[in-house]
Amino acid sequence: MELKTNYQYTYFIHPFVIKEGKYQKYILKMLKDKNCSLKIFQKEKDLKLYQYFLPKTREFLFSSFRYGNTKIKKLEELPIETRAALLCKNPCNIFEYKLEKDMQGKLEQTNGIFFHINKIEIICFSTGICFLAIKTNVEEDEEFNNILNFNYKFRDINNKLINLENYDNIRIQTDSFESPKTFQEFIYEITGLNAEAARLNIDTERFLTYSYVCINQEAWNENKNFDEIKYQFIKYANLMPADSSRDYKYEKIETFTRWKYAQIGLSKQAMMLFSSSADINNYTLLPEEYENQYFYTYILNLYKKIYMRKIELEFKNPSKVKQARKKFVEFTKNLWIQEITEDQTGTLLNDKMQEVFELEFLYNQVKNKYDILYKELNFEKENKSTVIIMIILIISLILNIINFIMYFK
Repeated sequence: MELKTNYQYTYFIHPFVIKEGKYQKYILKMLKDKNCSLKIFQKEKDLKLYQYFLPKTREFLFSSFRYGNTKIKKLEELPIETRAALLCKNPCNIFEYKLEKDMQGKLEQTNGIFFHINKIEIICFSTGICFLAIKTNVEEDEEFNNILNFNYKFRDINNKLINLENYDNIRIQTDSFESPKTFQEFIYEITGLNAEAARLNIDTERFLTYSYVCINQEAWNENKNFDEIKYQFIKYANLMPADSSRDYKYEKIETFTRWKYAQIGLSKQAMMLFSSSADINNYTLLPEEYENQYFYTYILNLYKKIYMRKIELEFKNPSKVKQARKKFVEFTKNLWIQEITEDQTGTLLNDKMQEVFELEFLYNQVKNKYDILYKELNFEKENKSTVIIMIILIISLILNIINFIMYFK
């Protein structure tokens, strides 16, 4: 039986890194862009997000929660350069990008899959690590196979090696994006050359994928077991096309569930939630939680991974060692040892993300470099102290000898 969907969306996430010292200039660029606006979080309208994150993490991710209406108004009245300078002091700024026209794309000209790109966020951390997050949904289509094919194809649309004219017959059909090439140009406009990401060994040609789908309960309910459609979940979680002939039994994926009719598949490339409409929450409450609380938890863990790579690279540069040591201590104190939420599901999911991203292993690697450099610096200090003491003793001895000679003249 071919699966039908009740609800779905997919975020395609593109990491990019602003060059050291250029962050304020980038924030200024965002403020000047008429399509771009600073996203303001407020307790009343974002209450669930506010309650989910603990205070220190909430302050790190969403500084605007502490803005009142008066402060927002004063901020908007400031000269744009002053605004950029003030925003740079926030650990994280999130911008919303509004397109002048709706985007619609098509896969295959004869039997098309139409989709919308209806939300774009640019998440900027003060360290220069940023994420372009593009929310898509397949339009008025109940076929689960089309979701599989769309996710599989679209995540590679930024790949420069693809033959853009014939890439799986993707056609962007509005004035905003006439082809995959113009879509690449849009990404370049936001991210620039992104050479810093390449230095950190980040794949910039394949999107990270964060997706939600709720299938019709006819396929998964009290009488129909999940195991009967597990191969569909594995295809979805592994970003396989609908006609993939790979044996799903040999496909491994980290899974997570706290729900009767929902499963999350996690990998280094994707986080995919597969659910059934047998539970009404799966097309009412859970999609919103997944798009907000769990989405920003995912972004935070991606950030930790990339930032630790950045610090590790700086440890290899003698001119940046002192600065890197300070950054590592601050990261440990302000992020690494902090709990992010007291929500039970969120805590367990955060732990699973850290496991999949191998954050503990990466942190220990960086810490070992820190410890070695710390010992070397202390050794150098001790050697310098010893040399200085020796010089002082020698000078003192010479002066004593001179005084002794002068005394007997």
